[in-house]
Amino acid sequence: MKEYKMRRGEHLEDRMPDLKGEIEERFGPVAGTEEFDGHELYVVEDPDNPVFERIVAGAASYSGKKDKLAVHFEERPAEEVIAEGNADAAADAVDAKNSFLLDATGRDAKSRRESLKREVEDDAPDY
Repeated sequence: MKEYKMRRGEHLEDRMPDLKGEIEERFGPVAGTEEFDGHELYVVEDPDNPVFERIVAGAASYSGKKDKLAVHFEERPAEEVIAEGNADAAADAVDAKNSFLLDATGRDAKSRRESLKREVEDDAPDY
């Protein structure tokens, strides 16, 4: 499960007031919810794109802090997807993930990667 921060001064509920609706529109019907680390997240058991096996997404709320977007994209093995003749779906899956994350967080892929790198560096022990 990855958690993504919003851009400075922005909030998830402002960017996506109907998070469940956005998830359903982009990935398929929400089958229910699942608790992760004390957060209630939406689950898409049968995503529209054949590359995805399952998607878990929602708001991760922390007291005194801005909400983060918590997302886990469970993907099928590439060989399996290609063998079924769904190679085009792989490109669509990447586009769907990136556009959802950009719209939700206001950060592009490069910015998200750099933010995750900084978090890892901050967590590294000092020797």
